[in-house]
Amino acid sequence: MGEFTWPISVWSADRQRRETVEALVDTGATYSLFPAAMLQGLGIAPTDREQFEQADGRIVAWDTADALVSVNGRQLIRRVIFGNGGAEAIIGADTLQGFRLLVDSHDHRLIERVGRLK
Repeated sequence: MGEFTWPISVWSADRQRRETVEALVDTGATYSLFPAAMLQGLGIAPTDREQFEQADGRIVAWDTADALVSVNGRQLIRRVIFGNGGAEAIIGADTLQGFRLLVDSHDHRLIERVGRLK
């Protein structure tokens, strides 16, 4: 699958402002990840510490919280990871599924699909 980025916004804890970043679309990542400084600057504080397996197989703990995110003009509360240092923003599978987005790796875009009840 070709790599590409897509704009995603995170809203401040008081819902008065937001920051938008170009995030790498990564279907292998469980949650979306944003730089910790960005989330903290928006007044979002970690509420949990969860374990994740990295690409090299190591298990590491990362701070997480629920945040209001926007993709393609829609808003949902999603679990986000506080990235360390200069961590690149990532749109993970939970966000893609929550927004019902399919990954078009050929044309490098996200496509909204109709939900299913079966």
